[in-house]
Amino acid sequence: MQRIAITDKAAAVVRQLQDKYGELIFHQSGGCCDGSSPMIFEKGEMYLDESDTHLGKIENVNFYMNQDQFEYWKHTHLTIDITEGRGSSFSLEIPLGLRFIVISRLLTEEENTFFNSSQIS
Repeated sequence: MQRIAITDKAAAVVRQLQDKYGELIFHQSGGCCDGSSPMIFEKGEMYLDESDTHLGKIENVNFYMNQDQFEYWKHTHLTIDITEGRGSSFSLEIPLGLRFIVISRLLTEEENTFFNSSQIS
């Protein structure tokens, strides 16, 4: 089971960014200054610590969410998509006139038991 997925359109943008920048990470903080949109950075350009939860990998990119934000989202499945429009962040897709967004749905009963009764890896 996967807690996170990505649309084909968003995956194409991730691959484009990987070609240009190499290894990447996704992070969703939920802070007032960072907003709650998923952002993508070059690996090593985003400081991660014990307050960040690893949700999985999409397009070979690790996806992390701030622990406080995760508390709001832990009962949902997330799909990362892309839309036109400039976000106000330092995320690598912004200069392309695009921004990543989250589409969510509630976890099924089976998924909820699987993800929220065990450690997230």
